[in-house]
Amino acid sequence: MTETENTAIVLHYTNYKDSDRMITLFSPQKGRLEANCRGCRKPKSPLLNAAELFALGDFMLYEKSGRYTVTSVSLIETFYPLRMDFDRLTCATYLLSLCDAVVQPGEPARDLFMLLLHTLSRLTYSDQEWRPLLSGFLLHFAALNGFRPRLLHCIRCGDRLTGDTNAFFDLRGGMCCPACRMNGDQAVSAAQQKFMRMAYETGASKWVNTPDCHAPFGLLRRYVETQMGQRIHGSRMLPDD
Repeated sequence: MTETENTAIVLHYTNYKDSDRMITLFSPQKGRLEANCRGCRKPKSPLLNAAELFALGDFMLYEKSGRYTVTSVSLIETFYPLRMDFDRLTCATYLLSLCDAVVQPGEPARDLFMLLLHTLSRLTYSDQEWRPLLSGFLLHFAALNGFRPRLLHCIRCGDRLTGDTNAFFDLRGGMCCPACRMNGDQAVSAAQQKFMRMAYETGASKWVNTPDCHAPFGLLRRYVETQMGQRIHGSRMLPDD
């Protein structure tokens, strides 16, 4: 029986009994944690806000026989303004669902944790358009999970792509040249190619002036979900390209 403090963000929750809630936490050091948050749905519970989606805080967890119970939480951020904008709330919920699908118990994921927090912060507190933000997130998410798309060379013939003209994208691996195009490949403009290359080299602050049409969000969403082999909850509510 031990009690530990874990900085974490709430990815998911399930209500049960009259006032309890099981929450899924994402910790940069411990990965995925499932914890019982007893009585958190009572109006005067000190855990009321800490058991909501997006709640970021230092969670004191009591462990017994491999099961965790939340004993107290020092809240750091709730990202509350997201709830005032439906589109941004939908985008943020999608990010949580992506992380929920890949984070594993006991496996540290600090880089993914920081990527999630930085993107949520910009969705919440900046006026940056959401498509460039999510497109950049998806590219880095793919790289962190081992399926970074190939952008500089054709995945079929290996020729280098200049990025000056339209090319095509295969959801199974990345860019291909016009000569190697196959049915089902999607056209990608020179501006979209430039954005994807730039997104790997810079932080989100550099994407602020990217026009929506230059950020191929729909394409990258389909690519990531194809590589993961599953449709992520909430993606149907997001506008496509």
